[in-house]
Amino acid sequence: MKMLEGKTALVFGIANDHSIAWGIARALHAHGAQIAVSYASDPFERRVRPLAEQLGSTFIEKCDVTDDSQIVRLFERLADQIGKIDILVHAIAFAPRADMTGEFLNTSREGFRVAMDVSVYSLVALARTAVPSMTDGGSIMTLSYYGGEKVAPGYRVMGPAKAALESSARYLAAELGPRGIRVNVISPGPIRTLAAAGVPGFRDAYANFAGSAPLRRHIDIDDVGNSAVWLASEMSRNVTGQTLFVDGGHNILLPGVE
Repeated sequence: MKMLEGKTALVFGIANDHSIAWGIARALHAHGAQIAVSYASDPFERRVRPLAEQLGSTFIEKCDVTDDSQIVRLFERLADQIGKIDILVHAIAFAPRADMTGEFLNTSREGFRVAMDVSVYSLVALARTAVPSMTDGGSIMTLSYYGGEKVAPGYRVMGPAKAALESSARYLAAELGPRGIRVNVISPGPIRTLAAAGVPGFRDAYANFAGSAPLRRHIDIDDVGNSAVWLASEMSRNVTGQTLFVDGGHNILLPGVE
């Protein structure tokens, strides 16, 4: 059964075929959704466009989410070419490499600002601009990590950024609920992606994960994609403001418990 027939999803954050956003886009498409894609900058187009075209995407547009004018132009083009959307996927996060090393205590003011702007405020900016296109309500989802709730070695400035992202999602959920728009967060376990490669200590966290998670297995982008389908569908129509862990149960454990 295809749960998203007649729905349109706009997906931000695909970088390559290992991206969680790609797993989500692929799963949404498999369940009948029309997929529109936005990529961050020109260097990404070479990898993103062929992937989007695999899903039959005809709307493949560049957008720097730190520039409100680009966001507005993107949604104007989307309104002209597609019309309304039903699903918005925000899979965007970034912090300067210099602020992902050393102690969190030494995070630069600029690095903190950039992490919050790209990783958090972009959700608010995209949701605000998307709302007029979500005329039949819909589902907005973003991606977090357990490092937003507990201290994760090597996660540094991204920990506070993810905490702010999850809080922002709850506030958006409260305000957009009366319009029939749900806002939720997916928090996966460690997955080998381009973004994860920039997190110090990720390799060790990934290597140890399957041995400690209750389900004793790794998480992949298809696991996240399947959960995204549920959040995008009417099967979760009364679920909003929630963080859904897709981590084999790892978040329920105390440190050192296996």
